[in-house]
Amino acid sequence: MDRPAPGGEDSALMSAALRTELKAIQATVEAELDRLLPPAEGDATRLREAMRYSTLGGGKRVRPALCLLSCAAAGGERSRALPAACALEMIHVYSLVHDDLPAMDDDDLRRGRPTCHKAYGEATGILVGDGLQALAFEVLAREYASDPPLGLDLVGLLAQAAGAAGMVGGQALDMAAPALADRSEAALEAIHAQKTGALLRAAVLMGARCAGTTAGSPRWASLDAYARAVGLAFQVADDILDCTATTEALGKTAGKDQAQDKLTYVALLGLEGARAKARSLEAAAGDALAAFGPEAAPLRQLAHFVVSRTA
Repeated sequence: MDRPAPGGEDSALMSAALRTELKAIQATVEAELDRLLPPAEGDATRLREAMRYSTLGGGKRVRPALCLLSCAAAGGERSRALPAACALEMIHVYSLVHDDLPAMDDDDLRRGRPTCHKAYGEATGILVGDGLQALAFEVLAREYASDPPLGLDLVGLLAQAAGAAGMVGGQALDMAAPALADRSEAALEAIHAQKTGALLRAAVLMGARCAGTTAGSPRWASLDAYARAVGLAFQVADDILDCTATTEALGKTAGKDQAQDKLTYVALLGLEGARAKARSLEAAAGDALAAFGPEAAPLRQLAHFVVSRTA
């Protein structure tokens, strides 16, 4: 399927349309997260306040957007995927809270504000992550109780993506990487297919499942290929931004990857090589959607957004 040339008039118009769509998704997800999170009032421990502080009021909501747009591309109603989108975001936020802890990346800023453990203490930061993880699965169990097979599939997809075979395992590999002898591109891809890619892939597949798409079908395979390419592209873009963007633009400390001698695409391929890798992955994501029509246009545009974002 032909795609407009990057930078052309059609591309600019689609980017504006996507920006509008993403803002609408952000507002919808923000309101639903506000509803699903426990109220802060009456909690002397401030745990619920810290959960809300970490979850609300910031973030691009890329994972919820992928979930909702994938549901629509597969022929479903976005509203059906909204609880799944929020559960994904809760898992993502929990991972950020734990990632910022002194034992992990030890960061003071997240989304332009003090990180959770800086605002509420390290112990509360640990408990916030624990609470959000549990709440994500509670939301799936409750909101899809009327369709047990769907709810069970969503729980399975999210648990696999978040656990030792996915995000948590990838984080462990990322922390161990500076001491490992293997600093190849294959080793780096293995880290980020789990650490970053697994949850982004789950977002796409959970959205597709909410639309009634089943594992093993041609559409499932196409969306899975798209998700794998976008998941890796997101991390390549993150590596580039860590070297090129400011702390103010990122909302988190810039330049930490190099300071910590992390294995990144920029360290391995150079800045221009990493940019070429990101463009190649964007093209692969678009090609994976060749069997889809206009209903998948937002997913194609989102792949471009992931690669070309500046923060």
